[in-house]
Amino acid sequence: MKLNLRFMASCHAIPLIKFIFLFSVLSAGLVAPLTVCAEVPVVTTVSVDAGRLTAATNLVESKAGLTLRDAVELALARNPELAAFAKEMRALEGATLQAGLFRNPELSVNVENAGNIGKLQGNVNSAESVAKEVTQQTTTIRIGQLIELGGKRAARVQAALLGEQLAGIEYEFRRVELMARVANVFAEVIAGQERLKLAEETRRLAQQVVDTVTRRVQAGKVPPIEETRARVGLSSTNIEFEQAQRDLMSARKRLALLWDSAAPQFEQALGSLEISVAPPDFDVLQQRVLENPLALRALKNIEHRKALLEVEQTRRIPNLTVSAGAVNYALLGGNTAIVNVAIPLPLFDRNQGNIKEAHQRVSKAEDEQEAMVLRLRTELAQSYEAMSAAWNEIKILRDEILPGAYSAFNVTRRGYELGKFGLLEMLDAQRILFQNRLLYVRALANYQRLVNDIERLIAAPLESVTLPSHR
Repeated sequence: MKLNLRFMASCHAIPLIKFIFLFSVLSAGLVAPLTVCAEVPVVTTVSVDAGRLTAATNLVESKAGLTLRDAVELALARNPELAAFAKEMRALEGATLQAGLFRNPELSVNVENAGNIGKLQGNVNSAESVAKEVTQQTTTIRIGQLIELGGKRAARVQAALLGEQLAGIEYEFRRVELMARVANVFAEVIAGQERLKLAEETRRLAQQVVDTVTRRVQAGKVPPIEETRARVGLSSTNIEFEQAQRDLMSARKRLALLWDSAAPQFEQALGSLEISVAPPDFDVLQQRVLENPLALRALKNIEHRKALLEVEQTRRIPNLTVSAGAVNYALLGGNTAIVNVAIPLPLFDRNQGNIKEAHQRVSKAEDEQEAMVLRLRTELAQSYEAMSAAWNEIKILRDEILPGAYSAFNVTRRGYELGKFGLLEMLDAQRILFQNRLLYVRALANYQRLVNDIERLIAAPLESVTLPSHR
């Protein structure tokens, strides 16, 4: 139901076009105080450096060595998934702009009894003149303006700004995720290079063993079967070398694909798997995990939902439509000003359903925030336990197992040359050394992956976390 109030007044002295122009000027000043019932809040949005989005696309993949920093910059500049989120942020800026715009005024022209425009002649009070006056052409030109009441525009702008902030946090989350993926694949490339070096060195050692056994066979000190066994071991190391080459090639391609490159142009990845950062204190990490973009996004989502609830609550208040214009009488040759005010009567629809839905959305966002914090802490606990186990494995391999394996292999090889040990003992010592060196490289790569995962969860370098618990 809509309540209409109409006022008419004679204003024969005001020309029609001039009257409409005057009302448009007055309505422009009338809209502002009636529409903006509260100050539009100023909200600081998450900004994205434009140079980081566009200027970085000029980066060129080096054909020499590639550092982790170079790989991250290339991925941030060229990754299509990240570029899509950046464009989404730009789109939401347009949504915020649209939310703050005033409604356009409406111009309506109505002509009744078209064609009856002749002038009255004779006695204007005669019955014939009265009949013509009743059926004369009347032209009504009206300008109407919808005036939003109840702070609708301010609430709408606030919700749009929070939507921008939410998209900004989502963008930062995608950046952190991408950086973690780059760091993990980069660590795989470094580990692949180390495994290739290890396989090449193992193949060289196996060749030395074959040469030693061949000399002893030729000297008649051992039977020829031992040379066959040594060459079988050499063939196994050749297989390991080829497998290491394939794994490294696959890791290099996966890394290049992160910045949308079909084939890697860099010759090698520059870096080392050796890391001296021990697992920090778990309680400190639990506090830092709340700074993860996922946790911040969940909190911002609650604010956004509350802002949308406020938007729905403002819609309970009906809007006011004010229109004004003039009526031109063709026979009488005069103009009459008209003013119309219309407002809906909220008897049935008071936006109850949308308000209830918005309330439930707020409650849902609060539950999702608690679930997100629980999920992050669970992932942190799992990664931390795995990292602590990997750290202990690295220390045992580095300080105890590898020195012993090196010593056992050197002693066994020297003893075999002197005839104190058999071939099987020397091959066994060689196999144990190779396996433990491979385990050490894998443990370093696994520890680096877990470090990257925890840095992703706390959204900060691990070196920035103090109070280490392992020395």
